[in-house]
Amino acid sequence: MRPLSSFPEAVGRAAAGGPPLVLDGGLSNQLEAQGCDLRDALWSARVLAEEPAQIEAAHAAYVRAGADVLLTASYQATFEGFARRGVGRAEAARLLTSSVALARRVADEAPRPVWVAASAGPYGAMLADGSEYHGRYGAGVGVAELERFHRPRLEVLAAAEPDVLALETVPGVTEATALLRAASGLGAPVWLTYTVAGGATRAGEPLADAFAVAADDEGVAAVGVNCCAPEDVAYAVETAARVTGKPVLAYPNSGETWNAETHAWRGPGSFDAPTAAGWRHAGAAALGGCCRVGPQAIATLAAELHGSGTAR
Repeated sequence: MRPLSSFPEAVGRAAAGGPPLVLDGGLSNQLEAQGCDLRDALWSARVLAEEPAQIEAAHAAYVRAGADVLLTASYQATFEGFARRGVGRAEAARLLTSSVALARRVADEAPRPVWVAASAGPYGAMLADGSEYHGRYGAGVGVAELERFHRPRLEVLAAAEPDVLALETVPGVTEATALLRAASGLGAPVWLTYTVAGGATRAGEPLADAFAVAADDEGVAAVGVNCCAPEDVAYAVETAARVTGKPVLAYPNSGETWNAETHAWRGPGSFDAPTAAGWRHAGAAALGGCCRVGPQAIATLAAELHGSGTAR
């Protein structure tokens, strides 16, 4: 079902005390659960190119679970990444556009309003070396270079008319500044979510300083955190709400730890619906999950937030 209100309006209502929005969970883990092989530098973007029906099936699983917002399969889809696989710019642009179209098709068939967020990951996601978890890309990669990297992809995604551009898993202020500049003037609202650890960005900056870069940007519909440990969410949500006055998003990982060297998750999970629902009291307007949080966890969260069978 196509929403009657814009995403900024919907998340604004949630922030003002209306029913919270339920975000989806990790796309990659759901694709793996469906039998897809993601052992590739393109990650889920490989499936976008080779098995688009699997992308639709994953989106549909989250809609059935109760998600109000679907993130597209474009997090690791970049012109540079596709070029390494011999994919030209025209075809890469078509694939980026298709990521929005696939999510929109599922959203339009949903029994309730569902919004589409076009995912844009950080520069480190394209490098596929884990550097998005520290944001240290080298002396030659500053704001100007990152803006030039992000702008072409954001132009294509915005032209595909998602409900919002999701600038997500941002490791630090330098890249956040570049992303906001790259998204400026594209005609699409954006959200900005940092990946955080221990009360700071992954690059080590105070969260108050990090969220301040979005506070006065009228194009930013919401701010928050994703792809972090559940234990780091509450403080980040409180800080984001206090510093920006904007609606806040929270969608962390399962709580397991990613080992970039072995490319495997380790340790116990700590994501659970009652704890996640508590982030609502900390100020979150939209809640969901990232890596390793699947449809069952989202269904439990939706029930915790809204009650089984509650209309919204």
